Amino acid sequence: MVDGFVVNKITWQKAGRVTKPGRYMFTFGWLTVTSDDLDVWERYPDASFTLIEVASDADAPDEFRLGTFDIAESSRDHADHEP
Repeated sequence: MVDGFVVNKITWQKAGRVTKPGRYMFTFGWLTVTSDDLDVWERYPDASFTLIEVASDADAPDEFRLGTFDIAESSRDHADHEP
């Protein structure tokens, strides 16, 4: 928790290993995944992204996009050995 806010993160596995950019419904709301986000997950499969809430209508389900990401040590090692 940072200054009263919970920082939520999501991994590719928790996102169902989506393979196409798009808008996906999860238990926490809608998540928009871009091709750039997928590029990161393809290169670093264990990377975790911060969920960024996007302003939406008060009556609509919550909307999120992916923000900054952390790369797990195992992903760094894997990327270092790619041709």
